[in-house]
Amino acid sequence: MPDFATSTAPHRAELVVHCYRLLGSVHEAEDLVQETMLRAWRAWDRYDSARASVRTWLYRIATNTCLTALEGRARRPLPTGLGGPGDDPMIPLVPAFDVPWLQPFPDDPAAVASARSGIRLAFVAAMQALPARQRAVLVLRDVLDFSAAEVADLLDTTTASVNSALQRARAGVAGISADELSESGEEVIDHYVRAFEAADVDALVALLTDDVVMEMPPVPLWFRGRADYGRFLARVFAMRGSRWQLVRTTANAQPAFAAYCWDGADYRLHTLQVFSVHGGLVAHNAVFQDPAVFEAFGLAQVLG
Repeated sequence: MPDFATSTAPHRAELVVHCYRLLGSVHEAEDLVQETMLRAWRAWDRYDSARASVRTWLYRIATNTCLTALEGRARRPLPTGLGGPGDDPMIPLVPAFDVPWLQPFPDDPAAVASARSGIRLAFVAAMQALPARQRAVLVLRDVLDFSAAEVADLLDTTTASVNSALQRARAGVAGISADELSESGEEVIDHYVRAFEAADVDALVALLTDDVVMEMPPVPLWFRGRADYGRFLARVFAMRGSRWQLVRTTANAQPAFAAYCWDGADYRLHTLQVFSVHGGLVAHNAVFQDPAVFEAFGLAQVLG
């Protein structure tokens, strides 16, 4: 029989992405892949290559591990999934630490290459509203291209049940494609970075779509439209000052940056911001200020 580590290691990165899609948490995804590999190692002497490839076998273990973990758990939303937009950008910003917020996914080249699709923040957020089993069916069928019969075998159910769950899941994420990726937006994000570092609100607003969305977990607020986005940015610069340095990165196969503000002595980490770009303009900005997110992205607290 082939060596366990040699046979399973090539699939680890894509399994982390798979678990992230279902859970919405980077840390929990990594933990459950560890659990998956432990279960697989214990069952390695019973693995039958005539029944399934190593990859399919691992997806079976990982998916069922995730479904067990999701039993009785609250979904992981973004603020846009909790209600309508705010109408006062000057309102006090009160974090809701009791909400298990959706986390962004740090782009590892191997993981993103294996992911292919279904990694966009909007798609993962939309899936969080689905029952866990529907999430699994949607990912396995529409993202990973397993057949209905294969998914039925993975989940110990019938093909008819898989097809029914898939129909309901597709309806639940209607209008949000697993295959659609945000534009790379290099040019507009370059302009956005320069305008942000200059604290130029007018220049920033000029780079936004009319119905742009900004949301800021763990604060359960979000705003829609260029006017409120601009008013909120003006508030940020008034509170935090006009000296900023931004470090470009990517998350969920989308453009992103870490924002550092001057505190009088150092440029200190403030937020991680993840963008969707459409038509050459910023359409959505998810602003994260969660230490767990900073840790997952390996962000320095202070710029050297």
